[in-house]
Amino acid sequence: MPGRILVVDDIPANVRLLEAKLSSEYFDVITASSGLQALEIARAEAPDIVLLDVMMPGMDGFEVCRLLKADPQTTHIPVVMVTALSDVSDRVRGLEAGADDFLTKPVRDVALFARVRSLIRLKMVMDEWRVRQQTSSELGIVPPTSTPEHESYHHARILICEASAIETANLQEVLARDGHELQVAATIPESQKLAAGSEFDLVIVDLALGDDEALRLCSHLRAQEKTRQTPILLIAEEDQTAKLAKSLDLGVNDYLMQPVDRNELLARVRTQIRRRRFQDRLRASYMQSLSMALTDQLTGLYNRNYLMTHLSGLMQRTIASGKALALAMIDVDTFKQVNDTHGHAAGDEVLAELAQRMTHFTRNFDTVARFGGEEFVVVMPDITPELAMLVAERLRLRVADTPMKLKSGLSLPIKISIGVAVSRHQGDRAEDLLSRADQALYAAKRQGRNRVVLANDDAGAVTPAADIVGLKERAEKLDARAEPI
Repeated sequence: MPGRILVVDDIPANVRLLEAKLSSEYFDVITASSGLQALEIARAEAPDIVLLDVMMPGMDGFEVCRLLKADPQTTHIPVVMVTALSDVSDRVRGLEAGADDFLTKPVRDVALFARVRSLIRLKMVMDEWRVRQQTSSELGIVPPTSTPEHESYHHARILICEASAIETANLQEVLARDGHELQVAATIPESQKLAAGSEFDLVIVDLALGDDEALRLCSHLRAQEKTRQTPILLIAEEDQTAKLAKSLDLGVNDYLMQPVDRNELLARVRTQIRRRRFQDRLRASYMQSLSMALTDQLTGLYNRNYLMTHLSGLMQRTIASGKALALAMIDVDTFKQVNDTHGHAAGDEVLAELAQRMTHFTRNFDTVARFGGEEFVVVMPDITPELAMLVAERLRLRVADTPMKLKSGLSLPIKISIGVAVSRHQGDRAEDLLSRADQALYAAKRQGRNRVVLANDDAGAVTPAADIVGLKERAEKLDARAEPI
């Protein structure tokens, strides 16, 4: 998962060390030596995350963090403070300034990499929701939304997964200050049952809840549709760094170290609740916009009008940030025969079922739209050409291998052809990308249908999926797991 990281420190040796570590993990690293320079670079370069030293002359890290979070242009960039300060009050001060985490020097590589990956994943999801909301606003449908800092953190519903009665009582005492409604589970089965039966704004899990059972619980929560977006706050011991790193990779949002400081607990809980409510408001605003002519009535996917507005804005942002964006144009092979033989009602069922498969077997931050008739488009941000082909080949296999079951009981074998194009340079437009994908699609049709083809250039050169060694085998393995990439 590529990402651009801004490292801010006034000591060159510290900058070089972090730059070397992060570059070894294939992150794109940019640097700043002062708070003022960091603010300028953050606005100009739009990094995915900021690693910010606290003790700097002139403007310290706390002030830089506050200014980053106060600026609408940079408020959504995660900030991790990196410092030699180890006092709990300093961590709380950083969290209250808007920092997402606070790492103490010397920074452990495992904790650093896991936290960076976790926050970049979070930013990608939040960025996609904000882009969709912005698209709707530009269409005059939904008013602009505020920032997480404006959300209330009071009266949330919190599930505490803790076996110790003493620790539970301490957590309850602290969290009662904000008027939260608390439910407690002392075992994994009880935790799963409560999470499945109610809506929670936050789940707090003690890593000591069984040997590896706490991590299994976190994995279970992330796998379930109802709890997939619910923030998880983990409580861990100092010697559990490896498990903490694993938990972040599993999707845990934040963590606290024992012994739990009450002020730090409140600060981290408030951050997660605000972020959850902000994301819920983005989602609610977005869903409201969908009911106002932005979706295709038959399939429930975005329509062409929304796609063109969304794609243009997304291309400007991704190309400006130096990242790639891919587009897949999909057409149902011999669809006219379906309508002629079985009727238009059967054809409509096929299109609706195909839309469901495309939504399920693409990534959760990809955009799927009905372009018109039996043509569909999948927009895939921040992706390599090879991974875009893998997503497309996997979808082709899922459609070809599983016939469409109609309400009448009829089972229809359906196949699709896919053309894939990837944005290349600053001057690329949405129309250019669509045109190249369309050329690749028709190349797939000419080559016999039921295949994926990659557009290589404007002259019409293409690469069939069959020419990419091992692509089908990799797609079949992903298909066997039956989960989005």
